[in-house]
Amino acid sequence: MAALVWLLIPLVAAVGAGLWGTWANRTRKARSDGPELDGYARFRAAMEKPHPRT
Repeated sequence: MAALVWLLIPLVAAVGAGLWGTWANRTRKARSDGPELDGYARFRAAMEKPHPRT
């Protein structure tokens, strides 16, 4: 019987993690990479600029 209790611990943890993941993701309706890709484009443009020699 004690072994079954020890097996229930990971099961309860997995169910809890699933419920938390569902709750944490509830407000994300549309996934967009717009801001991240815009920032990356600005970074690349800045890195491609020729730097003045001092």
